[in-house]
Amino acid sequence: MPTVFILLGFVFKFYSNEHNPIHIHVLKGGAKAKYSIFPVKMIDNNGFKPSELKIIESIIEENQEVIAEHWNRYFNKDR
Repeated sequence: MPTVFILLGFVFKFYSNEHNPIHIHVLKGGAKAKYSIFPVKMIDNNGFKPSELKIIESIIEENQEVIAEHWNRYFNKDR
């Protein structure tokens, strides 16, 4: 499970057997969420508060290209 980055205690990662479209999993404590990257949209949430989801979404929006680069490098794909 490659970790893309950790910011403010939120761990942003994807699983090694992922599928398109590009998406990211976010973990912190026992909470987890899944977001699509293009466009940034929550797919699933299990335990994050609305205020945390706003922070997560903001981080993803600011790092869309970084996440996509990691995804493409790991899976050897072009966006």
